[in-house]
Amino acid sequence: MPVLTEWRRVDVEGQPVGTRIMLADATDRRSYERDLVAARERAEESARALKISEARLRDLNETLEARVVERTAALNQAHEQLRHAQKLEAMGTLTGGVAYDFNNLLTPIIGGLDMLERRGIGDDRAKRTIAGALASAERAKTLVQRLLAFARRQPLKPVAVDVAALVQGMADLIETTAGPQIEVRLEVDETTPRALADANQLGMALLNLAVNARDAMPGGGTLTLGVTFEANARGEAGAPRVRLSVADTGTGMDEETLARAIEPFFSTKGVGKGTGLGLSMVHGLAAQLGGHMGIESQPGSGTCIDLWLPLAPQEPCTAPVSNAQTPERREIGMVLLVDDEDLIRTTTAEMLIEMGYRVIEANCGAAALRLVDEGLTPDLLMTDHLMPGMTGTELARALRARQPMPVLIISGYADSDSIDPDLARLTKPFRQGDLTQALARIGIGP
Repeated sequence: MPVLTEWRRVDVEGQPVGTRIMLADATDRRSYERDLVAARERAEESARALKISEARLRDLNETLEARVVERTAALNQAHEQLRHAQKLEAMGTLTGGVAYDFNNLLTPIIGGLDMLERRGIGDDRAKRTIAGALASAERAKTLVQRLLAFARRQPLKPVAVDVAALVQGMADLIETTAGPQIEVRLEVDETTPRALADANQLGMALLNLAVNARDAMPGGGTLTLGVTFEANARGEAGAPRVRLSVADTGTGMDEETLARAIEPFFSTKGVGKGTGLGLSMVHGLAAQLGGHMGIESQPGSGTCIDLWLPLAPQEPCTAPVSNAQTPERREIGMVLLVDDEDLIRTTTAEMLIEMGYRVIEANCGAAALRLVDEGLTPDLLMTDHLMPGMTGTELARALRARQPMPVLIISGYADSDSIDPDLARLTKPFRQGDLTQALARIGIGP
């Protein structure tokens, strides 16, 4: 394109400092102006596009940051839940071991005090002392049972339980326990199917929850007991469950208290006003039965505790029974008593002797097998379960292979994976009356 360049200004040294470009004709000037405008518009469009891209990038960064924050929070929550679960598992393992040892210690204490009380030894003062000691030992037994429940190690007898009928049957007791300032309401669906549970333990759990609810309503309120069927229970991957709920209108719990509610020995009731084992026992019971427990609470709005229990099979379950060869009651005979704890074995032997049995003692499974191999023919094997070298179940199998006999397993806590379901059980600690009933259930007795 032909142009004319003119120098308009020069500096002191004669150098040009400005130029003027003139197009040769008007047509070329208009074309140049159009190109210049188009170029300016393209530049402005590019600038707008750049701003849009920058805005989108900022939005993307903000979204990414939000997602990272959200994902980090979810990860932290998962880590906290895992840490809490591991903490409870470790506490359960420790608690179960301690409770097992306490059961072994309480067995000779309760058994010995029971014999002294039944024999009427001593004057009135001595008898009162023995009765007081026995009452304290029974309270210790209850405490240990709650520890075992939290650790999921308590011996259970799961059967088909009509939870609706159980709640209705306990309503009067709960009303009495709650007191006149608390209204007890029942929201029970009587068509709810039976649950697989231990009726006695479930009743204790319900009573514990009612007591907790009462303590949370010192000025009075409403306690609602509910039983319903849920085809898609929460937290159970859609599994059908029987739901037992206990709701109060009390003080409620804040987040910190709620997070620790099921820890053993954690209590907000103050020193001497509770063991802190109520909720932990209920939680352990639900888990051991194959269900779970849920807690919803807000400060000032009360608390609702739900137990989701598995359904009972179509054919009602029954408590384990022995495979005794003859169901009829036997005459008093010989008992082979096996336990590695000397005090427990001695106290149990005294009970059996007082009942009229002849007792042969062994401190381990191997010793018991040697006695039988040498010609001993006992009428009953009564053995501890957890022993060095050989468990009670393994001993029962070995002896039954040699000669048929009834078996009674005595154990401090449940080990359902290793105890044959057909073996009768007696839970430590026990009194002579408990032993008599256990023997009667397998057709043995005076």
